[in-house]
Amino acid sequence: MRKNPFALFSLIPLILLFTTFCSAQTYISLAPSLTNSPGTLGEKANFAFEIGRQWDVFSLGLDYGKTTLGRMQGKDTSNYLELRPNLNIFQQGKFTNTFTAGIGYIFNSKQDLMTELTSGIEYAYDDKLHINVYFGQYYYSGRTDASSVTFFGVSAMWYFSPSKAKPLITQPEKR
Repeated sequence: MRKNPFALFSLIPLILLFTTFCSAQTYISLAPSLTNSPGTLGEKANFAFEIGRQWDVFSLGLDYGKTTLGRMQGKDTSNYLELRPNLNIFQQGKFTNTFTAGIGYIFNSKQDLMTELTSGIEYAYDDKLHINVYFGQYYYSGRTDASSVTFFGVSAMWYFSPSKAKPLITQPEKR
């Protein structure tokens, strides 16, 4: 029986519809990181691009990235797509402690299921630009084997509108 790699993301249209009708801010993020896996610096390097929406302390993003920037022999098994919910745990001034638990699919890989647990310290440079220093662990699993790797990185997040706290659903004003 052949697996459908997109079955994991079958709820994305419903989520996108939900996010359209809720009060939220749209953001993009670039996130390079390094893993503790063996290899050259290029083989340890990762890169991800995320687009998402944020409601007050919760955000939900769709992340496309590469598990390695090293040169691949044969099929490229480093491309992935991941759904990344994020929660801002604690905020003090311009600093925020973040927690992310993601799930994704790695294309053409024997260990095609990827899960992620990440924590970070985010700094709000201004209302639209935030910088996050983060660390965490990726867990990879397939039909016959599994592995994990820890990583450390720095991301830059750009909000298309100023990042001010907004409720998930706004109430209509009474007249």
